[in-house]
Amino acid sequence: MSELGHGHEDEHGDDHGHHHKQTFITKYIFTQDHKMISKQYLITGLIMGFIGISMSLLFRMQLAWPGETFGIFEAVLGKWAPDGVMDADVYLALVTIHGTLMVFFVLTQGLSGTFSNLLIPLQIGARDMASGFMNMVSYWLFFLSSVIMISSLFVESGPAAAGWTVYPPLSALPMAQAGSGLGMTLWLVSMTIFIASSLLGSLNYVVTVLNLRTKGMTMTRLPLTIWAFFVTAIIGIISFPVLLSAGLLLLMDRSFGTSFFLSDIFIQGEVLHYQGGSPVLYEHLFWFLGHPEVYIVILPAMGIVSEVMAVNARKPIFGYRAMIASILAIAFLSTIVWGHHMFLSGMNPFLGSVFTFTTLLIAIPSAVKSFNWITTLWKGNLQLNPAMLFSIGMVSTFITGGLTGIILGDSTLDINVHDTYFVVAHFHLVMGISALYGMFAGIYHWYPKMFEGKMMNKNMGYIHFWITAVGSYGIFFPMHFVGMAGVPRRYYENTAFPMFDELTDVQVLMTVFALITAGAQLIFAFNFVRSIFYGKVGPKNPWKATTLEWTTELKHIHGNWDGPIPHVHRWSYDYSKTDDNGEYIIPGQDFVPQTVPMKDGEEQLHH
Repeated sequence: MSELGHGHEDEHGDDHGHHHKQTFITKYIFTQDHKMISKQYLITGLIMGFIGISMSLLFRMQLAWPGETFGIFEAVLGKWAPDGVMDADVYLALVTIHGTLMVFFVLTQGLSGTFSNLLIPLQIGARDMASGFMNMVSYWLFFLSSVIMISSLFVESGPAAAGWTVYPPLSALPMAQAGSGLGMTLWLVSMTIFIASSLLGSLNYVVTVLNLRTKGMTMTRLPLTIWAFFVTAIIGIISFPVLLSAGLLLLMDRSFGTSFFLSDIFIQGEVLHYQGGSPVLYEHLFWFLGHPEVYIVILPAMGIVSEVMAVNARKPIFGYRAMIASILAIAFLSTIVWGHHMFLSGMNPFLGSVFTFTTLLIAIPSAVKSFNWITTLWKGNLQLNPAMLFSIGMVSTFITGGLTGIILGDSTLDINVHDTYFVVAHFHLVMGISALYGMFAGIYHWYPKMFEGKMMNKNMGYIHFWITAVGSYGIFFPMHFVGMAGVPRRYYENTAFPMFDELTDVQVLMTVFALITAGAQLIFAFNFVRSIFYGKVGPKNPWKATTLEWTTELKHIHGNWDGPIPHVHRWSYDYSKTDDNGEYIIPGQDFVPQTVPMKDGEEQLHH
């Protein structure tokens, strides 16, 4: 009965609360409307993204020109860059906060929070999320954690500086280094609040998908976007509490004298009282979230790309059921591969071989998705708008980055390149850039839905894509070779190692590409903001898509549909479908919306 629930409940035009007058505060700040909350997530995520990218430019300049004087260092970093030369301590702090912001605040909540909120109710045919209040609380906890994380940059002793993984003992001993003090405590408090936000959001998404689908919207008629958000939320519910426990135990080690993660610690010859703990235990707890986190980041991007690709190839998505099966397989396997991050932590070689096996196994569902995307493109009537270009780019970077994962997933090969720039290149391509491409594809595609029919400028979108596509490979492709040469990550300069001197030119090349690529994001930001105010208003269904969100009015109302919720009669991908005579089902129209009833003798497609 669950799939019928919402359709029946709202059919008779009950008052959905969108007629009463809203103030600025109830409409834009403490809103419970999922569409507005999705915009709050997106804009917060983009701001955090620009801060994270700015940090990466600072430490890339340090790597390319170590010891050089830069006025911008002194202007931005103040006492951490005396006379314009970056301090070694702040380098690691920048790397730490950059990683934290990009992985959690941009690619987790910025991507999943935005599009799960926007699309779940619209694409399943629901008035709103299961709990609007919980949705609002989820966003404000995210905002609060963002403020705390950014405020740690202004602490006297500096922000957290233990890498984004915050391994003990650097993170567990406040006296270990400058970045282990108050900045580290704020990092842990911020992440604790962030996890609460993520769990509230995820529970809401799961309940909404299970209980509020409109009449006829069975699970096998859901768009792949909804499947991806649904499974992502489940992974988050399973794995985020484990990071919460690690963070709380770490706070206890820091503040209350416990020793969960500490043992036999010496500082300047003095023996500390900690005994019996293990930093490797922290690694297990962190990576039990850390690896599913990769898929919490990439699965929503995969769902968005599947949808955008089918719409713009004017073809049904190839292998719909195989795509769902691969999402489910990725979700299951992602929870049993975390040990491949720990091959060098003294792991039993037999256990290492088990994690190697499960890691290589997860390549299979990922490959299924890649082949299905390529086959969807094959002989399609491709509409190469910015959203489609970013989707194709995502498939490219996902395959490129994924291939190097086979090397890192093998415990014997990993030893040679572990903790070098090879690892940085791998995860930035397969997770960072791929997820960002999915995010950009989603923004260009659903921008009219977010901003009442306004369209982003297509030509600026093309410029944004091509500079970003060339620049991303320019940054991260050479990094593989730097890593294979043995250059370690997280070192603020490599001048102590004469054998790396000849690689300085490669560091300069990557940094130049980074500066150019960051400039392209300013074009995107200008296009995004300008289009809110001056964008051309497009038609109700600008991309000629089949899914339910394009049946709502351009003007937002709290409740999505002014009349009864439409019922669903077919799956989400009836593009270029013809009858026995080779004619389109709807004459002159190469798509059939989900709300159109099946004709007599028409075949139900499910691939």
